Amino acid sequence: MTKIKICGLMTESDIKAVNQAKPDYAGFIFAGGRHHVDLKQVLKLRKLLDPKIISVGVFVDASIDEMLEAVTSGAVSVIQLHGHESEKLVEKLKNLDIKVIQVFKLPTEKTIQTNADILMIDSGSGDGQILDWTSLPVRPNILAGAIDINNASMAIKQVAPDIIDVSRGVETDNKKDPLKIKQIVNKVHRL
Repeated sequence: MTKIKICGLMTESDIKAVNQAKPDYAGFIFAGGRHHVDLKQVLKLRKLLDPKIISVGVFVDASIDEMLEAVTSGAVSVIQLHGHESEKLVEKLKNLDIKVIQVFKLPTEKTIQTNADILMIDSGSGDGQILDWTSLPVRPNILAGAIDINNASMAIKQVAPDIIDVSRGVETDNKKDPLKIKQIVNKVHRL
């Protein structure tokens, strides 16, 4: 069964929606941008999140101390590296028993090689661009990039990722839409 991560959670109503829909992962973005949250917010939201849903912290070129604080505080249990982090940093995190997702952005990044626990391919930096799924250089563990209810089945069929990652694809007017979250989670879990 393909799993699903709902990313870019920011509010208590977002948490209520994911608790009802039961995705496998919930993503919190510590990296600036429209979906940015800070540690204080995430700690509050994590307390409300169903404990069965794995929390992921998304970071872009952050300090190891910032990432460790997010994990040791209990805010997140997985670190997603979405910048230009080195393999040395990946190894440091793994040596501390922290699960690491390393993101590669296509088509700009040519080399896809990592020692991270999980390889993710994305279409960029949350710009809503869809990837050409037929020409991926490797099969990613996680696939992201403009996935929504209309193309989730095709993404899973063509790429066979372990997990799909959805953020803007479950939004209406730039806010998480509980119905869209429920529909895509149900659809992915049925596939």
